[in-house]
Amino acid sequence: MRIVRAGIVEYEAALAEQRRVHDEVAEGTTPDTVLLLEHPSVYTAGKRTEPADRPFDGTPVIDVDRGGKITWHGPGQLVGYPIMRLADPVDVVAYVRRMEQMLIDVCAELGLVTTRVEGRSGVWVPADERGPDRKVAAIGIRVARGVTLHGFALNADCDLSRYDIFVPCGIRDAGVTSLSAELGRDVTVEEVLPIVERHLTQLY
Repeated sequence: MRIVRAGIVEYEAALAEQRRVHDEVAEGTTPDTVLLLEHPSVYTAGKRTEPADRPFDGTPVIDVDRGGKITWHGPGQLVGYPIMRLADPVDVVAYVRRMEQMLIDVCAELGLVTTRVEGRSGVWVPADERGPDRKVAAIGIRVARGVTLHGFALNADCDLSRYDIFVPCGIRDAGVTSLSAELGRDVTVEEVLPIVERHLTQLY
C-alpha cells in the first residue's frame, strides 16, 4: 500500500487525482494508494442527499458520485481516500465495516471510546450526559471496476460550527463532534496522521 501525505488540497483537485490514481490501480499499473489530506472549507453532497439536507443559507455545494448524503470538509479534519482493489467477490459493506473498525481503533489509541450506530455508517461517540450520539468520523465510498474511491473524514480540531447550517449526513437526531471536543485537549491532524497510517492495513 502506497501512502501519500498530500497536505491541503482543493476538493476538485483531490477528486481529479483520485480518479487518475483509480484508473491506474484498476489497470494494475499502480499499487493500492491512500491519499491523506485536508481540504479548504467545502460542502459535498453524495447521491442520497435530500433537498432539505442542504445548507439553509445558500452556501455552494459540490455534488459527487459517492454514497451517503451531505457533509463538510475543512481544516482540522483528516480526510483519507483509499484507492484499493477489493477482493472478489466484492463486499462493499464488509469494506465499510473494516474502515469503521480502523477508525474506532485510531480513536481508542488517542483515548476516545467510539462505536458504531445500527443503520448509520461512520464512527460515533455514544449518547451521554453531554448530548445524543455524536459522529466523529464520516464515511462515504464508491466502488468502480472493483477499486474503491472516496473514503473517510475524521474530525480532529475542526470548526464544528460549520455543521450548523445544514443537516450533516441527513441525520436530524444526532450531533457531530471532534477528537478535540471529546478529549478536552487540542488534537491536531498532525498528531492523528501517523496513527491512521499505522492502522490502514486493517482495510484489507
